[in-house]
Amino acid sequence: MAVTVRECLELQLLEVEMLLAMFPKKGEINLDEDAVPGVQHYLRNSDGALPPQLRFSIAIDVGEAKEKVELQVVLPHKYPHVAPQLFARSDALHRQQQLQLNTGLTSHISSLDSGELCLCEAVQWVKDNSLPYLESSKVSSESASEAVVVKATLHRMWIYSHHIYRQELRKKIFDSAKKLNLTGFCLTGKPGVICVEGLQENCEEFWRVIRYPNWKHISCKHVENIETEGSVDELRLFRAFEDLQFEAHGDYGLRNDYHMDLGQFLQFLKEHQSGHIFQILFGVKDKHSDKQGTV
Repeated sequence: MAVTVRECLELQLLEVEMLLAMFPKKGEINLDEDAVPGVQHYLRNSDGALPPQLRFSIAIDVGEAKEKVELQVVLPHKYPHVAPQLFARSDALHRQQQLQLNTGLTSHISSLDSGELCLCEAVQWVKDNSLPYLESSKVSSESASEAVVVKATLHRMWIYSHHIYRQELRKKIFDSAKKLNLTGFCLTGKPGVICVEGLQENCEEFWRVIRYPNWKHISCKHVENIETEGSVDELRLFRAFEDLQFEAHGDYGLRNDYHMDLGQFLQFLKEHQSGHIFQILFGVKDKHSDKQGTV
């Protein structure tokens, strides 16, 4: 017999309750306060639209030193009959180590019986298998500290979208940028533009998060990598992650007519030593882009 979304969501709530009991301390589970009530509301009124997928992270203590590994979780509506989206990360791990750790996690979860709740199993697997990677990372860091010069690279991504409107999407963008220590901006409206700058692995993680599950009409138009022997913070063009909004033309209620004033946006880019990016984003040559107005 086919399993309904309602049955799956009921199981998801039970598993979340178990996890909250396992991790009762503040900060151990980062779960949006509206997430569970949203699912509960749907279960009481299931003739409405599906609630947002449950998304949260779990801070897992690893080893005697209780080093933290964060397990990021996204539950599709049909989980546990569809595999969860899991990603384990730690600031102490290099990108390749993180990739290897998550490859092992994915392989382990895929070996379990379909239809069974598996988040507690995933937590235990991360707890049991992360320590070798953390210890290896320490050895690598100690070796690197003996080098004469260690170069760092600032990574900057310029992302273009046909439009950015939804509050839920904007919240994900700003929360992810803050969590990953990225600076830049989000230009809301039509078109929508995002710039993020920081460590490469953090920028790539931001790109992975905001694209999930399948954001259409979005692309990374340009990437900049700048090496330094000092701190990457010295190379940032932006001091924070800004909510960028300019006077718009058109009726907000009619999205096809709601255009941002790109003349103001061009001026903003020039003030941040990025005027050349305008042509990359929109294909408009400089002699035209100095004019105020919309595109």
